[in-house]
Amino acid sequence: MIRLLFVNLADYFAYDRPMSGVDDGSPQRDVYSVARLNREARELLESGFRRLWIEGEISNLARPASGHLYFTLKDARAQVSCALFRNRAVRLDFTPDNGTQVLIQAQVSLYEARGNYQLIVNQMEEAGDGALRRAFEQLKNRLHQEGLFATEHKRPLPALPHCIGVITSPSGAAIRDVLTVLRRRFPAIPVIIYPTPVQGEDAARQIVDAIQRAETRAECDVLLLTRGGGSLEDLWPFDEEAVARAVYACGIPLVSAVGHEIDVVISDFVADRRAATPSAAAELLSPERSELTVRVRHLQQRLHRHTRQYLQSLREQLRWLAGRIHQAHPGRRLQQQGQRLDDLEARLGKAWTLVAARQQARLDALRNRLAQCSPQQGLQRLAARAAQLAQRLEYCINIQLSSRREKLAVLSRALDTISPLATLQRGYSITLRHSDGTLVHDAAQVHSGDILETRLSVGRVLSKVTGTNTS
Repeated sequence: MIRLLFVNLADYFAYDRPMSGVDDGSPQRDVYSVARLNREARELLESGFRRLWIEGEISNLARPASGHLYFTLKDARAQVSCALFRNRAVRLDFTPDNGTQVLIQAQVSLYEARGNYQLIVNQMEEAGDGALRRAFEQLKNRLHQEGLFATEHKRPLPALPHCIGVITSPSGAAIRDVLTVLRRRFPAIPVIIYPTPVQGEDAARQIVDAIQRAETRAECDVLLLTRGGGSLEDLWPFDEEAVARAVYACGIPLVSAVGHEIDVVISDFVADRRAATPSAAAELLSPERSELTVRVRHLQQRLHRHTRQYLQSLREQLRWLAGRIHQAHPGRRLQQQGQRLDDLEARLGKAWTLVAARQQARLDALRNRLAQCSPQQGLQRLAARAAQLAQRLEYCINIQLSSRREKLAVLSRALDTISPLATLQRGYSITLRHSDGTLVHDAAQVHSGDILETRLSVGRVLSKVTGTNTS
């Protein structure tokens, strides 16, 4: 708050002093000029007050060509004139404007030419949100240059998390929103809450501790750092450098969802993914049950299709092996060996036993392979599958027939509603010319002597026209 400074200069200047060169017997006074008065008043103000820190709002800002700034600093109860000279103004890291809330360090002084009390500004910085915004931008730019926001450091999120860790206040609205969405979308995913304050002076350190604790315990495969909306000061712990570096160093993929959709904090840039709200983050981390069910059914169909293809391949392989067995039947080999035996009986007497044993072992091996490749088990599974498909086909046919019967009943009721026969049953009739069956809408369509046919709800009536009235 600006506090006006009142100095009672009368006590300093309005005292009796002897006037030099005058001796009329009356008290002598030292007469001041206005310039001398203002000069000594300025010296008194500048020496009597230390430099002050004052907060207020800028108004009536003037920017002359000299580069100096002249403005009024005000609050709800008072205002004071201020001057910021060019050598100080060029050092500002922001552009002041009317309505800007600032914090200044100033020296109380007096502008002698006008005799106005004013403040000479030595330092000026934005107050409140302005200072925080400036600190936010400075840290954001520095971390960006260090590479903490680089895309190549972002890790993919698990498609189906085994466990989700939530770092937030256990009593806030954010955790309720997150749990509500997860319960609706995929309640089977377990959630572990790592409680921590999300605002206040010590919140940043405790958020860092919670991230490190979650990483050390390694219970979750994805983390959610979240809180609800608030002012810039409320969200400031998530703009702290320590929190940003903890998020960057975390070995578990981390999603940042802080505040509302328009709120952006430093942790959003460092995290692997940003969500606009806590609810949006919960939807990002959890699959939809219906979508997962459709995907499982699709995978089942693919499995069945590949199974059928694999069985077909086995059948083709079996036929090929059967052909090879037929071509390499031991009987043919024995016939050839018998023909050669007549010529080589003396030389191959001992060798024959060994050859026969080898052939017998090969025959046993082929029999074993044939037994292993027996299609009996596969045929049994196919038979069971065929029976199951037949039951499903019968069920689907019954469902279709039932649906068609219900649709036929609905259409029948609708047809009865718009049927002219229903209209006749309510007492109305239809009149036709008997000669050609033309429907009569107007009395001008018939003439005296014409035969008319009137259809009632039960039966018909023939009548002869004796006269018409078209009025």
